[in-house]
Amino acid sequence: MSYQGFMSRVSTEAQDLYDIKNEAAEFYRVNGVPEEIERALNELFFNKPEDVHGYLANYFTNLSAPPRISRLKGREVYDARGQLAIETEVFCIICNKEKVKLMIYILPFWPFLVKISTGERADHVMTAAQWINEPLNNMLKGQNPCDQSDVDHILSNFFMARYLEEKDIQNKEKEESRSPSEAEVVLSSPLSAQTKDKKSVDKGKKSNTAEKSFPPAEPPEPVLPGSLAIGSVSLAVAKTGAKTQGIPLYKYIAVPTQFHIPVSLVTLLSCGKTSPGKLTLLEEVILIPKAGQRVKQILTMTLELQKEMMRIVDTSTKAMLCDSGVLAVNYERPEQPLDLITEACTNFGLALGTEIHLAVHCAAPELMDYSKGKYEIATGVLKSPDELVDLYQTLISKYPAVVALIDPFRREDIDQWEKLSNVIRNSCSLLSDITYKSKAPPLPGVRGHILKHIHETTVSDLICITSEHQVCLSQSVALLLLPQAVGLGLDYIKLGGLRSADTMTKFNRLISIEEELAQQGILGTFLYSSLV
Repeated sequence: MSYQGFMSRVSTEAQDLYDIKNEAAEFYRVNGVPEEIERALNELFFNKPEDVHGYLANYFTNLSAPPRISRLKGREVYDARGQLAIETEVFCIICNKEKVKLMIYILPFWPFLVKISTGERADHVMTAAQWINEPLNNMLKGQNPCDQSDVDHILSNFFMARYLEEKDIQNKEKEESRSPSEAEVVLSSPLSAQTKDKKSVDKGKKSNTAEKSFPPAEPPEPVLPGSLAIGSVSLAVAKTGAKTQGIPLYKYIAVPTQFHIPVSLVTLLSCGKTSPGKLTLLEEVILIPKAGQRVKQILTMTLELQKEMMRIVDTSTKAMLCDSGVLAVNYERPEQPLDLITEACTNFGLALGTEIHLAVHCAAPELMDYSKGKYEIATGVLKSPDELVDLYQTLISKYPAVVALIDPFRREDIDQWEKLSNVIRNSCSLLSDITYKSKAPPLPGVRGHILKHIHETTVSDLICITSEHQVCLSQSVALLLLPQAVGLGLDYIKLGGLRSADTMTKFNRLISIEEELAQQGILGTFLYSSLV
């Protein structure tokens, strides 16, 4: 190579290097890098931290771009009982790296009137996984996991679009399946229609009284296949946002500034449809501890009370332990389980009606015999809605420690809700499960509601519902919902039976949250109970 060629090459390389330096300087200037480095070095010098590089890492981490959802992953899994559930993973880009922030699973639930097969359950979970992996993954990509309301808005709009689409398909199928005879009825002459109307009116006069006395059941809320994905993704994103900000979930969704631990409601007995005895009316007899106690105190007291109940039952009657950890006893009359608890409290030295109270989950809608228009409260024992009002009144008078009845009637028996409310007045509260009827008109006399986090219910929905209703959150799904109950400022949380490992895990988590709040000096004392 000639000297002239060599110098030309050196000159070109020098020019390229010069251009790169100018480009880099402009890049740093536009992004404010020199100023931030100077500020970081100044702070580093004045603070003189022991871990110099750790200090700088934290400094620049605080300047990093907000996290962004990079992808979602949904898959079918099995829970400890062998039930199909949906698992959701949220991946985020944080400091230019993809990280898995959270993985949760949620079980599918259906209203009791909806009979679902194993195949249909599997289809619901499979569809939910498809929604998460395809459309929801694309729609939430690039979203900030800390913008919960925006994420839930996207999820709710997607669900509504799918719901309307499914509704249109069903309407078209109904139209196409109409028989020719049905079409003839629609196209019949006005004269024939008037004749039929007259006959139907005459027939209606005879049955009018019966229809008024026994309103038909409301149709169950439809459960759209795949809807489980909405609640699962919403909860996973909320937990991701909390973890990203380095705070617990109960603070992340916090409504109050001062926290208290919800009173833990524990199921002592079950005498419902699946219990070994004839009695079906008392689906759950639930212990309500005195407000203001620490979680450990409640747990210790309840465990000792259950031991005494087991001792009495072992010597007197047949019993079995349900999968939910609840003692199911062979009884025939509603007084028997309440007598058992009364005897156990007396033996244990516990003042029933002072130190503890009771709630009864009647689950009456499941007991209706529609062919007879009566509730089957025990095998072969039928009661009309009005007779059931008298039964409840008698029980509450005899057992004043019973301060709450959950779902004592169907929603359709509005007159009986009102009658019962008038006769018991303030001696007992009526509660209603609004999991599937959160937007339904309020029932007369109802002072509180039971709510589960299921299907298309987003975290934003829960916040909205709990702000409008006096709610007890039912902990039948995931451990992740415990922080929600604390963060939403709920008064009560229904945990289930103590003979379940799942319930004990929840108690341990509540104890941990209570200790965290106490150490930080933000644990308030919940002294007022809306039920007692």
